[in-house]
This record gives sequence, structure tokens and C-alpha cells, in this order.
Amino acid sequence: MVLNLLKKFEEIHDYIYANEGLSPQQTLNEFLKILFIKIVDENTNSHAFQISSEEYNLLKKGESCNTFIQRIKSLFDNTKDTYKDIFEEDEKIRLSNLSLGFIVNKLQEVSLTDSSNDSKGLAFQKFLSHKEKDGKGQFFTPEPVVDFCVKIINPQYGETVIDPCCGSGGFIYSAYHHIMDNNNNCDAKQLIGKWIFGIDINKDIAKIARMKFLLEANIRNNIFCHNSLEDIDVIKLLLSEHSTNTHDGFDVLLTNPPFGASGKISDTAILSQYDLGYKWHNKNNFWIQTKTLTGGQPTEILFIERCLQLLKEGGRMAIVLPNGHFENPSLEYLRYYIKEKAQIIGVVNLPQETFIPYGTGVKTSLLFLKKKSIKENNPYSIFFGKINKLGYQGNKNGTPLYKKTNNGTIVTKNGKPVLDEDFTSVIKDFQLFTKTGNINSDSSFALPFDELSGRMDYDFYSPANRKIFNQISNHTVSLCDIVDIVKVKSNKLKHSDMTVEYIELSDINAYSFEIINSTTYQVHELPSRATFELNDGDIITAIAGNSVGTKKHATAIVTKDHSGAICTNGFRVLRNPRINRYFLLYYLHSPLFLKQMMMYRTGAAIPNV
Repeated sequence: MVLNLLKKFEEIHDYIYANEGLSPQQTLNEFLKILFIKIVDENTNSHAFQISSEEYNLLKKGESCNTFIQRIKSLFDNTKDTYKDIFEEDEKIRLSNLSLGFIVNKLQEVSLTDSSNDSKGLAFQKFLSHKEKDGKGQFFTPEPVVDFCVKIINPQYGETVIDPCCGSGGFIYSAYHHIMDNNNNCDAKQLIGKWIFGIDINKDIAKIARMKFLLEANIRNNIFCHNSLEDIDVIKLLLSEHSTNTHDGFDVLLTNPPFGASGKISDTAILSQYDLGYKWHNKNNFWIQTKTLTGGQPTEILFIERCLQLLKEGGRMAIVLPNGHFENPSLEYLRYYIKEKAQIIGVVNLPQETFIPYGTGVKTSLLFLKKKSIKENNPYSIFFGKINKLGYQGNKNGTPLYKKTNNGTIVTKNGKPVLDEDFTSVIKDFQLFTKTGNINSDSSFALPFDELSGRMDYDFYSPANRKIFNQISNHTVSLCDIVDIVKVKSNKLKHSDMTVEYIELSDINAYSFEIINSTTYQVHELPSRATFELNDGDIITAIAGNSVGTKKHATAIVTKDHSGAICTNGFRVLRNPRINRYFLLYYLHSPLFLKQMMMYRTGAAIPNV
């Protein structure tokens, strides 16, 4: 049934896309309208969602067929009336009569509301995962990440679950299946109708989430189109109108808030509702909220506070955040706020390529929290995990990667290929951690809360890094004690018509320590990052870029061929070493130096130290 329905969904979507000149997202939206119409027809027993062979033949000949068109139009009017919160009153079907006839012909013998078949939601989910990937996943979190978060948080039957920026409903849909799979006597309709909630600001996306649950259980579900960052009392009222179970807050919250290119919230009416909408001041290692609003705050930072507001005391949450929020010195106040409001269950680092198949290369980590009571301040340990293998390639297609034997044969289990991923092993590590309070494996470790400083990232506390630094702590000097670090801009930059050679990070061969290229510019043509002038014998080493701290870390010695050139401020220029410059050069590519750079680098999109 799954494959048959999935095939129909794919055929319909591809037909619309090929014949209507719509974008992938517009195509998906039109397809959703038809699914809603079909469900309303079945629920009202109107039997209007059908087309006779005579009517279809007329359309294929290019002739009009008013009886069919009027039936569908009337059905759509009914649908808009039934789902007023997600359809505009003047919304129309943007399909030709022939495309409409094609779709109805494909679906008229299918029942979308038959409760005896539970595979419809799965078919739609599989169909959707393809289409979201094609559309660069503006509202999509990779399924392995979603399922991983759900298994760590482990929602139980009877617990209320919410995603306040649910997108297409991936997290709450996974939570629903997790609960159903782990309880023998679950009532699907009660679970969907009373205990699972989703909110999204985008009506088109909210339609997708609602359709997922309509296909699972033909019942009005709690997916709302609303701005979750607006007045908390309005949000709570909206939710409580549909369930008395949410009066004290939610037991479980799972979310991936919009970040990256979504911009900042600058509306003072919204900012003033949040502690994190105000500037914070550090006084004697304590952060104090001021009375001055920020000029703008990234959406996901406000969502952290909103998520904590939505949880009841003891409630658990998982949230996807850019790595910079765990590392950047400028956001230490945010981490202080989180530590004050919640117990940190765990932090799990994701690879750079996690979201590349879905249109962004922002490096992220997963934060797991438990909302604590005002008086709660018991000592505890924090779980740290790292995912290296995702089970798919970090390319635009997200091609699956499978485990292989030493001779290259794909490993199978129960006749199916086994994905090459770390999620399963990290989940096992976490389960052991919850039982024993400790873990120390290749990809996981535990850290006492008291040892948490101003940062919260995996690499900073990695046992391998900490062991090295503990061993050498009494035998180290600061770099500035053995070299002069150039901090002054070149005087050449004052002469706009002067011709100079310019050196970027990519102009370095990291393996031979050579500058292999430079570009000729007039000073007024230089990029704004052009900063330092180089001298013969200088050593330059990168402090910015994705290669920082890796084997591709850019370090080079400056020869007379490039003396006088200008380099980017993505380098630090080291001059007049008081030790052998070649020893220093090779040290800057040693594992000890690279581990320090990896440990101290910050930033999600473009890491820097």
C-alpha cells in the first residue's frame, strides 16, 4: 500500500510540476489543496471528488466540462470553510482543468480516511522527504537528526509534546511514532487530538504538518498557524483552548528554530517580552540583565527563551542551534541564562555537512535541556556526544552511505543495507550515561556541571584535548612571548592608487608551508579584509575558515618573493621569532597546535579563533 500510494503521490506531483510552470514549493502547495479537498469529500460523504471517463475525455480533448469543475470548486469552498485557519477565504486552485482532472482520476479510488490502513502517513512522509530535499528543505530537518532527538528525549504516552516552529511536522510526527511503537495500547486519535501540538508561522508549511496527521488519523489535530514569538499569554490561550493538559506547560518540546539567513527580530514589542531581548552586562563573572533592549536579536535566541517558557517544571526539550551559540564569547550571557533556567542534559555535535543536502552549511549542535524549578540546584553531569557519520553524504542529494565489510561488500541486516552512521551508538552511550551517570567512549563523555566554564561545545571539553593540555600545562608559554604578533594595518592601505599583491587563505599550500599564489590589485580594489603587510621571514597562520585546526590548516613562511604583499586578516602574522623559525613553522602544523586551534575556534558558518 505504501509503495502504491507513494507512486501515485509522485506521479501527481511530477505531472503538476511538468505541466503547470510552478516552482517546486508552489507545486507541493497545489497538491496539498487537492489532498485536503479529498479528505473533506470523504468526511462529508459528498462523493463529489470523482470524474467520469466521459468528463475526463472532454478535458483531454481541450473542451470544457463545467459539471466537473463546479463540483471541485464547491468542494474547495467547503474545504476552506472547514479549515479557515490555514486557507485564505479568496484562495484558489492554481491548476488547469486538465491537471485537475488528471489528479482526481488518480485519487478517486483511493481512501485517505480509511482507519484500517495506517500506511498513508508513511507514504506521504516518504513523498515529502523527496520534495523537501528538492526544494532545499527550507522547513526540513534531516530524518536521522529528528529521530535521534526523539530517542534521546524519549516522550512517553500521556505526555504533552509541542514544536513551536514545527515546519512540516517532522519532530512531532517522529514523537508520535516513537510513542506508538513503544506502547501496545495507544489510542492514536487521542494522542494526536489531545497531546501533540505544533505551531508554525507559515500557512503553506502548516498545511503539510496538518496533512501528515490527517493521514495518520482522520481527526482534527493541533497544528496551528501562528507566530510563536508573540505574547506568551496569547500562545498559551490558543493551546489551552484545545487541551486542558497544557495548563502548566508541556512535558516535551522538540524543535529546530529558523536561523542563519532568517535575520534578526528588531520589533521592540516582541523584544521587550523577553529577558534575552535586552542587553546583558557581566559583573564579577555574573551576567545581569540591563534595561536596554538590543538593536535586534537572532530568532533562535528568542526561541530558546520561548521554549523554556512553554515547558512545565521538569519538562524536557531538544533544540537545534548553530555552533556559535555554544562557543562565541559574545554569547556567554546566553549560556549563563540557559544554565540558570535549565539543567543541561546533553550537547551533541553534528558534522559540518549535516544540513548541506537541505541548503545550508551552517555547523550545528543539539542541545538537550530539562527545565528546573527555582530552588533546584543539585550537582549533576552533562552528556557530550559527537556524530561523525550521518548515514548520508554531505552533498546536494544526501546520498545514503552504507556500512561495508573489508572487501567492500555492503553490510545487511534482515535483508536491508545498514546505514553507516553514529546516531545508534551515541544513543546507546546516552542510555548507559542515564543509568550510571558516566560514559567514556570514542564519541561520548560525561562532564560534571561544576567543570562547565563559559562554553558549552564538545571540542572544548573533549577528554583527548583536556588530557593533552593537563600533561603540558606546566611546560607552556604564550605565543606572544616568543614572537611579535603584527597588529597594525599596513600603511600601503592609505594609498588608494598603489598597486599591491594580495594573499588570501586559499593562496597557501598547507602541506608545503608555501605561498603559491597572489593577486595583483590597486589598493582601492582590495577586499575590506586586506590588512597586514608581510616581510621576508614572517610566518603566517590561519585563524579563520573551515580548515582551521584541521590537517588543511593554512600556515606558510614568507619569502622575499612575497615581501611587501598584503594579506587577509584571516591570518595572524608572526614576526621576529625568538626560537628557530623552522621549528615554529613545523610546530604550527603539529597535532598539539591543531588540537588547540580546533578547541578554541568558534563560529557556525565561518569558524575563527
